[in-house]
Amino acid sequence: MTTQNETHDPIMNKKNFIISIAIMGGLFFTFGFVSWVNAILIPYFRISCELTHFQSYLVTFAFYIAYFVMAIPASILLNKFGFKKGMMYGLWAMALGALLFVPAASTRTYGLFLTGLFTLGTGLAILQTAANPYVTIIGPIESAARRISIMGLCNKFAGIISPLIFAALVLRTTDNELFAQLNQNLIVGPEREAILDELIRRVMLPYTGLAILLFLFGIGIYRSPLPEINTRQVNNEEDSTVTEKNSILQYPHLILGALAIFLHVGTQVIAIDTIIGYAESMGIGLVEAKVFPSYTLTCTLIGYFLGVLFIPKVISQTRALILCTTLGLIFSLGVIFASGDITLFGHRTDLSIWFLVLMGLPNALIYAGIWPLAINGLGRFTNLGSSLLVMGLCGNAFLPMIYGILADHYDVRTGYWVLIPCFLYLIFFAIWGHKIKNWKSIK
Repeated sequence: MTTQNETHDPIMNKKNFIISIAIMGGLFFTFGFVSWVNAILIPYFRISCELTHFQSYLVTFAFYIAYFVMAIPASILLNKFGFKKGMMYGLWAMALGALLFVPAASTRTYGLFLTGLFTLGTGLAILQTAANPYVTIIGPIESAARRISIMGLCNKFAGIISPLIFAALVLRTTDNELFAQLNQNLIVGPEREAILDELIRRVMLPYTGLAILLFLFGIGIYRSPLPEINTRQVNNEEDSTVTEKNSILQYPHLILGALAIFLHVGTQVIAIDTIIGYAESMGIGLVEAKVFPSYTLTCTLIGYFLGVLFIPKVISQTRALILCTTLGLIFSLGVIFASGDITLFGHRTDLSIWFLVLMGLPNALIYAGIWPLAINGLGRFTNLGSSLLVMGLCGNAFLPMIYGILADHYDVRTGYWVLIPCFLYLIFFAIWGHKIKNWKSIK
């Protein structure tokens, strides 16, 4: 029988550790590049496919609902084929999703775009199910938040550049005037249809190139020296509670953590994917507003740097989680209540939008704090627990839809009230929820 130390040997070898971290960094860069481009896809589709706010946020719903639907099948796939082959299949599924953008754009069929986004999300669900526990257990649990922060740096750096690259490929300097004319219905009839067809077909070339890169990356992952790991052996603790429990539902800290992941990722995607629409409500055109998601992601990048520097040497990952969830609540209140004109980085806006930008800072370490606390001590249930946490990522699908409903019925600023109960629960999990190891202890 392989002992726990023997299981760690291939992972803890310095050379293998560096290779594994580098490959995981590449994967998390891919996650970020594909995911955060949605921030500009949403307003772009809203114009070119003539959608309401609610309909445009089906982009995030179709993309992230795949995490809920496919997380358990992804765990089964990884158990059957192993990490490397499973990751290759995940990247190939993403390549297929990107290719679906070509017929979708040719026919300007929004439903086919959503199918492509769901397929992209399916591939990401496979990759996330493999990558997150891999990064968590590749070293000491006490420094897991630090490793996740390193992955976050790769993810958010990709998120910063992906909307800018997309904008550079599909947007033109004259588009602001064109979009204004379309929004005011100054262009109608066949001319309008021709313009909308031309707009949407601009996405064909970028997504064809993305499909090719994802397919090749899949082959590279499979042929890489990335070592396989046995998550059941690596994460199996000697604590008697591991052997006593026979169901994943007997781990309250995992269930509460999955809900925390659900709410956190929803708040994060709202802060990034809605900010362009919020900037447009202040009279800022799409060509100028395209940089605002990058501002939020830059703050997130700074947050990850702070996590790498200070966790766990200066502050424990649990205390960092408490601090960040509290800051998230404060910044959310700032988005809702702060007002006043301000000029910053050449943009004349309302003060409240900069609180939305600042939310990227605490959001960086919330995910990194929740994951190791929720998955710790699961033993043989680690893969299934990881799948449950990945299912929590579907918060990205539902919370933006709630925001979209509020934005359509009231206004885009009122929609941010959805953030408040989310951060109140996250504070609860950071302080008390993760400590609950038995349902009977809840009174």
